[in-house]
Amino acid sequence: MPSIDPKTLSTSKLHGYLLSAVAPRPIAFASTIDAHGNSNLSPFSFFNVFSANPPIMIFSPARRVRDNTVKHTLKNAEATKEVVINVVNYDMVHQMSLSSTEYPENVNEFEKSGLTMLKSDVVKPFRVAEAPVQFECKVNDIIKLGTEGGAGNLIICEVVRLHIDDEVLDENEAIDQKKLDLVARAGGSYYSRAKKGFFEIPKPLTTLGIGVDSFPDHIKNSMVLTGNDLGMLGNIEHLPSEESIKNFVEEVGERYPNIKTATHREKHKLARNYLSFGDVESAWKILLS
Repeated sequence: MPSIDPKTLSTSKLHGYLLSAVAPRPIAFASTIDAHGNSNLSPFSFFNVFSANPPIMIFSPARRVRDNTVKHTLKNAEATKEVVINVVNYDMVHQMSLSSTEYPENVNEFEKSGLTMLKSDVVKPFRVAEAPVQFECKVNDIIKLGTEGGAGNLIICEVVRLHIDDEVLDENEAIDQKKLDLVARAGGSYYSRAKKGFFEIPKPLTTLGIGVDSFPDHIKNSMVLTGNDLGMLGNIEHLPSEESIKNFVEEVGERYPNIKTATHREKHKLARNYLSFGDVESAWKILLS
C-alpha cells in the first residue's frame, strides 16, 4: 500500500485522489445572483449539512486548479449574502451537469440547462423548480482556506425557508428516500444513484455546449424528451451540418423508411432511443431531419 505525503503530489493529482476516495458526495445545486440581479446556477459536491439548530449547510466553491480563478457563485455569495441550495435527483442530473459548464459571466445557466426559475419567498436568488427540495439560505460567513488553486471557500449558509415537493413525502410527511431518488458525485465522470450504483456522465465541453436555450422550439418544448435528454443534447459544440443530416437519413432509411415524413413527436421518440445509448450526434440528426 503506497503511503503518500500530499505535499509531494501536484494539486490536480491530489484533487483526483481526494474526490475519488471521499465519495459519493451530496450535491449542492447553488443558485445565486450578482450585485446587478443576474442569475447564476452551479453544482458543488464539497457540501453537507452541519447543524439543525440553527439549520446550517456548508458548501465550498474551490479556486480553480488550472488557473487559480474563483467561481461566479463565490463572487455572488460575497456580494449579496444569499443563496438557494437545490438538491439534485436523477431526473435532472444531465441538466445539472450541463449547468456546470463554465459559461461567461452574466450567462444564465437556468436558460442554458433548460431548468425553470422559480421565485423564492425570502431571498432574491431563484429556486430550481424541478428540484424536489429547495433551501433558501442567507450566508452567515465565508471562510477562505487558501489563496492557491484548489483552495476551498466555505460558504456557511443558514436555512431560512425550505420547500419540499409533495411527491417525495410519505404518509407521515417524512421524505421517502426512494421517491427522492438523489444522485451523488464521485471521482472523474462518475455519479452514484441510490441503490442503483455508479453511472457516468461525460464532463461538459470546455468549448461550451450550445445549451437548451438555443434549441428549436419544438425540441425545447418537447412533450417526449425529458430534462435529462435536453441536458445531453445541450452538451455539444455545434449542431450537425445539413449534409451530415442528409447522409444520416439516407443511411438509416432502410430501418426507418418513414423518417422523412415522421412527425416531431415520432422523431422525438426515435431520438430518445439513440440518447438512451449515449448517441447524441445521431439523436440530433434525427431531430433536425
